[in-house]
Amino acid sequence: MIVEIPPRSGTAFRLAKGESLRVIDPEGEQVADLLAFNAEDVAEALSNGRTFDYLERIYLTSGDPLYSNRSTILARITEDTVGRHDFLLTPCSADTFRILYGDAHPHHGCFGNLAQALAPFGIAADALPCAFNVFMNVPVDGETGRIKVLPPLSRPGDHLTIQAEIDLIIGLTACSAGQSNNFRYKPIHYEILPP
Repeated sequence: MIVEIPPRSGTAFRLAKGESLRVIDPEGEQVADLLAFNAEDVAEALSNGRTFDYLERIYLTSGDPLYSNRSTILARITEDTVGRHDFLLTPCSADTFRILYGDAHPHHGCFGNLAQALAPFGIAADALPCAFNVFMNVPVDGETGRIKVLPPLSRPGDHLTIQAEIDLIIGLTACSAGQSNNFRYKPIHYEILPP
């Protein structure tokens, strides 16, 4: 069953070991911030640093594992129709919109949406790690290290699938930052697939 995450909102749910999560961009050029936590101990969470260390690169795609802060493989990417995702940038927040974009009345962003969705699972806002930003297009200049946020390369129907290696709690959003989705706020779809 495909579930829709409305624009500028988020959700959280359990993903059992062996199940797969397919994240779908129904309209194209939209980002989904994805977080994962060990369902048995939420202090263990997705880690971009550990994943970068062990893979020795910053762009991930099919076959790549997603590591935790304790070096456990939480999930593995099994299918990827886009091939460009970001694992550098933190979820957008009210502070992001205020500091970077000068918004006088900022939206609470993906950070706020994730914090609200994950609170019932006992996960505090301060415990949210850097998200795996599905479909987000962030090229890095190899000489200067400067980054840019460009419109996603995803087209309608593109998707990324991860398979859980342990029981997980997942946080997932339809991104709230206009800079990440060409200023067209759109939904994200997802479905949970059995083993």
